[in-house]
Amino acid sequence: MKRTLLAGLAVWCLAVVAASPVSAQGLRWGVSAGVLMPMGDYNTIDKPGWIVGAGVTNWLSGGTLGIRGDVSYSTTKRDGGGGDTKIIGGMASLVYGFGPSSSSMRPFVTGGLGISNVDFGTVSDSKLAFGIGAGVMIKAGTGGMRIVLATRYTSVALNPSLNFLPITVGLTFGR
Repeated sequence: MKRTLLAGLAVWCLAVVAASPVSAQGLRWGVSAGVLMPMGDYNTIDKPGWIVGAGVTNWLSGGTLGIRGDVSYSTTKRDGGGGDTKIIGGMASLVYGFGPSSSSMRPFVTGGLGISNVDFGTVSDSKLAFGIGAGVMIKAGTGGMRIVLATRYTSVALNPSLNFLPITVGLTFGR
């Protein structure tokens, strides 16, 4: 059930991006990897871990506002041993880019909602998640490739909530 729910969310995110107006500024897709920093109560039980992800952003006409869908997988180890926590999530977000899309270095902010499945090894649960973050896109070469440095505070609605901060480096391609 959880995998079906997450797969459905991923398809929905991609459909939202694909259904944006034909006058779109450009469709960009990419991959990322980085460190996942547990926060709050999560930080008291787990050590920092790693995260990988993939996403698609459709920049709307004017290139300032975009609609993004992304999926991620992360894992952290228990502090003192004894297991790990795995998080599979998907999120639909709005992205706001500062300055013209032609800039060699362009900061952005993002915020969105999604669903995350958190597996503690003995118990697993899928819950609503929200995230708010920022980053910078840096042109890499003459093609459409960009290096993206980003972070997004994420909170999963467990009891107590599961909060973390991924710090990622990625590559995006497209218009």
